Amino acid sequence: MLQLTNIKKSYREPGGNPLPVLDIPSFRVESAEQIALVGRSGGGKTTLLHIIAGITRADSGSIVLDGLELSQLSEPGLDKVRAQKIGYVFQTFNLLSGFSALENVLLGMTFGKGKYDSDRARQLLAKVGLSHRLGHKPRQLSVGEQQRVAVARALACKPSLLLADEPTANIDPRNQQHIIDLIRESCRDEGVSLVIVTHSSEVAGQFTRIERLEQINRAIADVVATTK
Repeated sequence: MLQLTNIKKSYREPGGNPLPVLDIPSFRVESAEQIALVGRSGGGKTTLLHIIAGITRADSGSIVLDGLELSQLSEPGLDKVRAQKIGYVFQTFNLLSGFSALENVLLGMTFGKGKYDSDRARQLLAKVGLSHRLGHKPRQLSVGEQQRVAVARALACKPSLLLADEPTANIDPRNQQHIIDLIRESCRDEGVSLVIVTHSSEVAGQFTRIERLEQINRAIADVVATTK
């Protein structure tokens, strides 16, 4: 379903020297597979998700999603694929403050096929336990409730792949497991592949497949080798 090959990404240090962040020979996600991606802070996990989603361009390499070579698409083409095939759950939720929970999910639909489906939006919010909060705006919701709206919005367009970047980072410990269960169950019910970034060994331990970034990313391996 998703295949990354020879992905490389570098940034520039203040002095102008290149700073390699990603050098990934191969990374593959099967249809409906759920993967926990674990790595140290600053190790390139978010950069990798952004490259998969087309938010950031890789310097080189191939990204194939559902048979489409993303590296060859224009920016508008990437926007279309991201809207129709990729759901993204951000750490900071990124909900629109002036809109209700229902409106945030409906707006998520317009990025994809461009059509509102009020019944599906309501069903998704009911699935995440917010059928009684449809008209509430983000400031009227708890942090955990905002994250649940973000999960519903990410699934609104029936994506092939859901990317979740530290989805429990801003959630209190009591609700963290609920959010993880919610994301996994929702993806399973919808037949959506899941890649979740986490620094928590407790969260990662719940997944059958765990990928450690330092094992698949040669840029990190090279840094580790030079510091020994």
